[in-house]
Amino acid sequence: MSNRKAIFPANRHALYEAHGYSAAVRSGDLLFISGQVGSRNDGSPEQNFAKQVELAFQNLEAVLTAAGASFDDIIDVTTFHTDPETQFETIMLVKNRYFTAPPHPTWTAVGVNWLADFDFEIKVIARIPGQA
Repeated sequence: MSNRKAIFPANRHALYEAHGYSAAVRSGDLLFISGQVGSRNDGSPEQNFAKQVELAFQNLEAVLTAAGASFDDIIDVTTFHTDPETQFETIMLVKNRYFTAPPHPTWTAVGVNWLADFDFEIKVIARIPGQA
C-alpha cells in the first residue's frame, strides 16, 4: 500500500493536470516538490528575470502552504539557471529574503540551456512538521 499523496496549491491544479504531474508528493513526513518556475496564474512565463525568480519562490511557497509546511521545513534545494554567471546576484537577493536564518538547506545549482521559456526553476525536498 502506498502512502503517497499528491499536493496541489489553490487555483493552479489545472496547470499540473495539463502536463500530467503533481505539484508535490507527500510520502510519510517528506514532501517532494516539483520544479517551480516564475509562471503567472495562466502558466505563461514572467519576462522580467527578477520578477520571474520572485514568482518562482511565491509559487513554491503556495505549494509548501498547501502541504502545511514553510520555507523553514525545506531540507534540500536544487535550482536550474539558463545563465548562472549573470543571474546569480539577482537570484541570491530573492533567495535571502526567503531563507533568512540558519540552518540553511543544502543547495545545488545547475546551469542548463533550456527551461521551456523560463530562465529559473527551483525544486525542493521538505519535511512536513508534525508528520513524523
